[in-house]
Amino acid sequence: MSERPNGLTYAQAGVSIDAGNALVERIKPLAKSTRRSGSEPSLGGFGALFDLKAAGYDDPLLVTTTDGVGTKLKVAIETGLHGTVGIDLVGMCVNDLLAQGAEPLMFLDYYATGKLDVEAAAAVVAGIAEGCRQAGCALVGGETAEMPGMYAEGDYDMAGFCVGAVDRDKVIPRLGDQKEGDILVGLASSGPHSNGYSLIRRIVERSGLAWDAPAPFAEGKTLAQALLEPTRIYIKTVLPHLKAGRIKGLAHITGGGLIENPPRAIADGLVPRFDWNAWAMPPVFDWLARTGGVSDHEMRRTFNCGIGLVLIVAPDDLPDVLEGLVRDGEDAFVVGELATA
Repeated sequence: MSERPNGLTYAQAGVSIDAGNALVERIKPLAKSTRRSGSEPSLGGFGALFDLKAAGYDDPLLVTTTDGVGTKLKVAIETGLHGTVGIDLVGMCVNDLLAQGAEPLMFLDYYATGKLDVEAAAAVVAGIAEGCRQAGCALVGGETAEMPGMYAEGDYDMAGFCVGAVDRDKVIPRLGDQKEGDILVGLASSGPHSNGYSLIRRIVERSGLAWDAPAPFAEGKTLAQALLEPTRIYIKTVLPHLKAGRIKGLAHITGGGLIENPPRAIADGLVPRFDWNAWAMPPVFDWLARTGGVSDHEMRRTFNCGIGLVLIVAPDDLPDVLEGLVRDGEDAFVVGELATA
């Protein structure tokens, strides 16, 4: 094909194919580091294959999730601290799989920006790979979209997509098995995870603190570092109890907090009865509540308030569940019980 005089190029339109190729080369080793049985991560193709039989499944159901990181990304963008938001992206997806009893198998990401900054994007993908390693799933592919005019300078957004599997007889919630008196077990969160950051950013603005100021609630960290604490990923500690049939239901505490999420895992006619004095809210939430003048109800319907997952467990199974979770490094504690509506 002949060249035309004064012809435009894609680069002149604001899209660098060379930068995209450079990013792919940077992240290929990251994808390979997430290799697991059933998958052979290889970036650059048009799709990814996964061998369920090699992963040990005979009669599985597939479970899919998708999520993002929300306006927590604004904190990363404004401070240049991009290294952990990829963990958040994975965490928000894979923890949702647990609510169906599923194990995460493969993960894909979508990263969109106005002008591709290879260093920032590589830092984000490094976080995604770390999240996949924590979750035991393979980073099998993704998409990087450079779209001039769609985003302000330096801005980016991303979404995650995860596929998991669960044996047919291990699907939860087991609504028919739930009873009044079943125990609610809370697993401690690492902080706000990836929810409520539009409110958090307003509270920070009201506080007058800069992002690089010492965090009033976390010694040795700046405010940005403390608020960018990544989402805790619970896969490896909770899956053994799911596979053993000890969990009747599970709620991932995301947007909607402790008010909206638990009922999604509970049978009709039953309600969660929380003992709000059973745990101490971590300092970050006390600071947010005081500085923002946020009511208890608003805190509970916006944030996880220190609890990342709520498990529904029969009283007879409670000792095994608590002992196992604590042994594996979780801060797990009873937070209430199921009651009749």
